[in-house]
Amino acid sequence: MVEADSFLHLARPLGPAAIGSQTTTAPLNVIIQPQAIFSILDHSLRRNVDQERVIGTLLGVRSEDGQEVEIRNCFAVGHTETQEQVEVDMEYQKQMLSLHLKANPKEVLVGWYATSAELNTFSALIQNFYGGQGDGTWPHPAVHLTISTEAGKDIEARTYISAPVGVTAERAADSAAFIPVPYEIRYGDAEKSGLELISGAKDREDRTTGVLTDIESLERAIEEVLGMLDRVSKYVEAVIEEEAPPSSALGQFLLNALALAPKVNPEDIEKDFNNHIQDVLAVSYLANTIRTQIDLSNRLATAALTTGTADGLGGAQSNGTNTEGGQRGGGQRGGRGGRVGDRVVRGEGGERS
Repeated sequence: MVEADSFLHLARPLGPAAIGSQTTTAPLNVIIQPQAIFSILDHSLRRNVDQERVIGTLLGVRSEDGQEVEIRNCFAVGHTETQEQVEVDMEYQKQMLSLHLKANPKEVLVGWYATSAELNTFSALIQNFYGGQGDGTWPHPAVHLTISTEAGKDIEARTYISAPVGVTAERAADSAAFIPVPYEIRYGDAEKSGLELISGAKDREDRTTGVLTDIESLERAIEEVLGMLDRVSKYVEAVIEEEAPPSSALGQFLLNALALAPKVNPEDIEKDFNNHIQDVLAVSYLANTIRTQIDLSNRLATAALTTGTADGLGGAQSNGTNTEGGQRGGGQRGGRGGRVGDRVVRGEGGERS
């Protein structure tokens, strides 16, 4: 969705600043990806009870001229805020930023976020840090994104850039003029399906929903298309019957949408659909056949290994039994021979005596 508010940007003298350190205050168009908003909401839900807001770093890409910024990712930054002072873990922010840029080299630092719509002196101090030279977004302005997370109210987002104001050099660090800029929450087809699935749990008490199968998703998509066609048909009929005021912009939009539809015969569409179904069935049959062959081969190999191991153990046992019998037989015979010899010797001795 696109923010409908209009913005007026005035060129004015800027406050005292070092030469070459002033950033541009040209209007920006900010594009926000849904995953960034979900990360911010998750961070807000995990905050401490005594924290009024949480802050974090925004990552994304910037156009070549710097007029368009796309927020794709973010991460939380710990901070402590009181009425008198604010403390931000800048060392942690620098380390996390370095790790994120290594994992996503195409992304750059674009700004910071806060879960509160309030803009105060601390906001200006943090804004000047993110928009400064060195580790900041300079020479581009840092984008400040605010997300309202009040329970029971709709989520409201606002985007700002800043410019220095005419104050003394001592107060320049914690002084800034926040300028609102337009923004757009953009998502693709896959993200739209995920958002629709998540939104299906808002009316349930347990806040859960099941994942749809491919056939169920296709059925729902067809039902939505039929519903939109029915709504458009009713509107056109009402305009023709002069029951509703005509709109040239809407008529041009419908004409462009219908012009994108391919001009094919219904028979050709049915033929292509049947051919596609046959291809899908053939691929499914081949996949099942290959799976069956692999399973059968694994079972045959396992059976062969099991049979070979059993035969080896049986042969070893039989050979061991024969060896033991031979040893026993030989020992007994040897004993008898000794006894016979003893008798002979004794007999000879008796005769001698």
